[in-house]
Amino acid sequence: MLSIISEDEAVKIIRAGEMGMCFGVRDALQIVNEVADPTEVTIHGELVHNPRVIHQLQVAGFVQASETKRQNVTGTPRVLITAHGVSDKERMRLNSHGKELIDTTCPLVRRAHDAAMKLAAEGRHILLIGKPGHVEVQGIVEDLESYDVVPSVEAVKNYSSSQIGIVCQTTMPSCLLDEIRKQIAFLNREADIKFTDTVCHPTKRRQAAMQDLVKRVDAVVVVGGRNSNNTRRLAELCRQHDVPAFHVTAAEEIESQWFDGFEVIGLTAGTSTLDATIDAVHDRLERFAVEKSATGGVHASLPISEQSVHAACSEN
Repeated sequence: MLSIISEDEAVKIIRAGEMGMCFGVRDALQIVNEVADPTEVTIHGELVHNPRVIHQLQVAGFVQASETKRQNVTGTPRVLITAHGVSDKERMRLNSHGKELIDTTCPLVRRAHDAAMKLAAEGRHILLIGKPGHVEVQGIVEDLESYDVVPSVEAVKNYSSSQIGIVCQTTMPSCLLDEIRKQIAFLNREADIKFTDTVCHPTKRRQAAMQDLVKRVDAVVVVGGRNSNNTRRLAELCRQHDVPAFHVTAAEEIESQWFDGFEVIGLTAGTSTLDATIDAVHDRLERFAVEKSATGGVHASLPISEQSVHAACSEN
């Protein structure tokens, strides 16, 4: 519900109870920081979906491979596997070219891969609920022979398989996962279906915190990379609750007029967002709040519209 600021009210900033960098990303960054000679290492895609981190790694001297064009073999002797992981086939390919691998794969991503392989070993057709083409999803399906990637309820069909195994991308919203599973069961009523929940716990906690946050605010600033799936999912949760969401990657992107008419602003961030970036965004929002209070409040309201949510809901 939209609140209108009166002259004696100050804008409030509320941070989500759970947000920001997860342990998998922190561990990956720690491993990278321990590399003695960055110029000998190619990062096999984006270490994390965070433009600031990627820039820092390039400045440090790491060679950066394209996220979507990793088939070329790098000239460096060492290759760093990102937190999103790769397939076992890709590991073998790199090893066959004599590359030493530095592995920063998140253990929860590895768990999703292992769960898919276990279900496949039972002779099941694997349905991976997630975003087609996402690097984590690719790392799982490249080792499978029989699979479909299912991004939405509308994409579900009858798979003409008597045995189905379901896993999911680690950053999928649990509510969407449940809807897709129900549709799979409905359209494949004769099949033996086995499901392994592979949504990671940090993602679940951050999404639960967002569900709580949207009940207490008029708009939300979501901080994270444009191609970060879990960050986009947080913004989408806002949209589902008719709360405007502003997806930004850095504090300097925020404009004061976005919040005209809002009394309470929420703040959350994706799992690859640096603490310093979150704090910088918070500081900028606090400055805006002080400025608005000093000028006697804001009386105009900003409608919930495509203008207010477009940055959050775009599929980059």
